[in-house]
Amino acid sequence: MKIKDGIVGLTVGDALGVPVEFRPREYLIENPVTGMMGHGTYDKPKGTWSDDTSLTLATMQSIAAKNAIDLEDIMREFVAYARESKYCQYEVFDYGNTTIEAINRFERGYPVNECGGRDEYDNGNGSLMRILPLAFIPGITYDEIESVSGLTHAHPKSKISCVLYIEIAKSMLENNLEIEEHIQRACEKIQKHYEGVEYLEEFRDIFEMDFHVTEGRSYVIKTLEAVLYCLLETENYRDAVLKAVNLGRDTDTVAAITGGLAGIYYGDIPQEWIDDIPQMDYVIGICSDFENFCLKNE
Repeated sequence: MKIKDGIVGLTVGDALGVPVEFRPREYLIENPVTGMMGHGTYDKPKGTWSDDTSLTLATMQSIAAKNAIDLEDIMREFVAYARESKYCQYEVFDYGNTTIEAINRFERGYPVNECGGRDEYDNGNGSLMRILPLAFIPGITYDEIESVSGLTHAHPKSKISCVLYIEIAKSMLENNLEIEEHIQRACEKIQKHYEGVEYLEEFRDIFEMDFHVTEGRSYVIKTLEAVLYCLLETENYRDAVLKAVNLGRDTDTVAAITGGLAGIYYGDIPQEWIDDIPQMDYVIGICSDFENFCLKNE
């Protein structure tokens, strides 16, 4: 089912980007990342993943344990991540403001469908970076994808970005096509489904594949644009995630989101990078549990 390819691809991309998060593109042009490094921005050991991977694992573990998408249980796992460093190799670090605000609301007793941020400034990358597991679930619906995004990021821009990303991943899982064709097919479905919906026009550059990528961003539509640009401009997993990291700024997240799709499409994740990540067996174990859930629900 390529679950391990996608999730390991995401994890490796995340860990490649952590040491240089917030570095501008100009710095990385002069000092490009070429492999797994340690320390840097957060002074973490080589192979440390961030919230991108942790919240992805939390989502998978909840769904596998509950044998269903249980929104309240997913949020409880997000709480365990934030408060107990569950799903982390070391101490929790680097969570986004919109995500932690949603977790705070949940802890204060807000209904689960009212925890996510709905304002324009709540369109960071915090739901797109953790949404990939839903692509592997048989019969996943747009409503379910939107609901899982909406746990933390409930603005339509974030929800549509997640649905588009999952449609691209599903096309890769189901069809033997070029990357450009996967993107085109997914965009056609999104435009038809969301026709007339406010904000759809803001995806126009993606629909037309007219990318204007200058650096990694913390704005969900521009992040998705950067991810697709990295995939279209490269021909293998290694080059795709390195291109994503070396865009600069939100390096870990852009590389994680790129790595998820590149892992599905190419496989061939460099073994030396996988070996550099402590507790990769933990990631693989959650992937196995999640795969069992998906197989049972085919």
